[in-house]
Amino acid sequence: MIHYEYPLSERIRTLLRLEDMFDRFDAYAASTDHHAHHAALLTLFEIAEVAARADLKSDLLQELDRQKSVLAALRGNPHVQGDTLEQVLAAIESAHHGMYQLPGKVGQHLRDDDWLMTVKQRSAIPGGMCEFDLPSYHYWRHQPADVRGHQLQRWLAPFSSIRSAVGIVLGLLRDSGHPESQHAKNGSYQRMLESRNPQLIRVSLADELPCVPEISGNKYMLNIRFVHAGSGAARTCTAEPLDFDLTFCTL
Repeated sequence: MIHYEYPLSERIRTLLRLEDMFDRFDAYAASTDHHAHHAALLTLFEIAEVAARADLKSDLLQELDRQKSVLAALRGNPHVQGDTLEQVLAAIESAHHGMYQLPGKVGQHLRDDDWLMTVKQRSAIPGGMCEFDLPSYHYWRHQPADVRGHQLQRWLAPFSSIRSAVGIVLGLLRDSGHPESQHAKNGSYQRMLESRNPQLIRVSLADELPCVPEISGNKYMLNIRFVHAGSGAARTCTAEPLDFDLTFCTL
């Protein structure tokens, strides 16, 4: 199955973007190729831009506090696995403590590095990072792969508590929903959301289907249009009825 997620709030949209960028950074940094490490550094700049939002840190701290209170009340519940619950609570406490200890704006350690800021400024110019533009960066890219990799991980490390908090919140959000089997006729599906008030909608399709969902919605209505994957003008998948799983997730 391929899962397509659609956030219904700006806060969840930001968390999904951060999750995607952290995953991309890991994939690029794991390589030994200097082109991949170049992509990892550019992704790190993206992470810093998104994570620097003034409300992100406070929103995550408040959400972790709320989830801690909700989950702590489940202690002693015979329908809840005690060991798993304690592991989740310990992870929440660790992420909360790490974020609370963060000094100043998230990603400030990158902004305080003049060399990194020079690289970032040149990266905004198409083709602006050639060896004649940034000879010191050209030198860095020719360092041994383990040296570059160590520096990349050192630059990423101050984001670890933010990353943990994002993973916890999105994990709890996804686990809150239960997939429902649905059926789309003529390539479209529409549904009133009534009192559900979801924060995240997940649509799961069999990976052999050559269609992708175009999702739009708000707290009142959900619309899904299934269109053919690939290039060219979007064409609705009307050849045959489509079966898919639909999940509403709410913290």
